[in-house]
Amino acid sequence: MAEIKYEIIETLAVLSESSKGWKKELNLISWNEREPKYDLREWSEDHTKMGKGVTLTLSELQILKESLSKIPDVD
Repeated sequence: MAEIKYEIIETLAVLSESSKGWKKELNLISWNEREPKYDLREWSEDHTKMGKGVTLTLSELQILKESLSKIPDVD
C-alpha cells in the first residue's frame, strides 16, 4: 500500500474528544501534496493515526452548511 502524505494546514474545529484522547476534528488538509480540502475525522493526540473520515471541497462544505442550517434546532 502506498504511503499517504498529509499536511494539516489549519484546524477549524474540535468537535469532541474520546476518553482515549482521540479528537474528532474539522481540518483543512492537503492530501498527497494536492490542493487542500476540508476534512472531518478522528485523530490520535499526535496526529500520527487517523480514523475513517469525509473529505469535502469548499463547494461541498457550503452545501452542507446550507443543509445544516435548515435542520430545526441547529443554528
